[in-house]
Amino acid sequence: MAKLFLEAGVITLAAFISPFADDRQRVRALFSAGDFLEIYCNAPVDVCEARDVKGLYKKARQGLIPEFTGVSSAYQAPVAPELSIDTARQTVDQSVSTIFALLQRRGFGSG
Repeated sequence: MAKLFLEAGVITLAAFISPFADDRQRVRALFSAGDFLEIYCNAPVDVCEARDVKGLYKKARQGLIPEFTGVSSAYQAPVAPELSIDTARQTVDQSVSTIFALLQRRGFGSG
């Protein structure tokens, strides 16, 4: 879907839980060089758990949700993302500003 928007000239941000490097590489391969930016929103599991308003981490720790990323299923952190944001240290506004700055440096949305 994001590629269709890109082809129509629309900048698209897509957020996914993508725990495996191979999956992220397959998505990157769908795009031309420079059209795909991997942004790693990094937060330790304890921070994710503290932010979890739905109680999914608690359920996963109780064994009610199998293969839950960060609890019972591994997460392969990106090796070379275009941007890494430490969301445990940055506010949402700071993180958004950091992403917009990257987009501007790369020439997206400058027109």
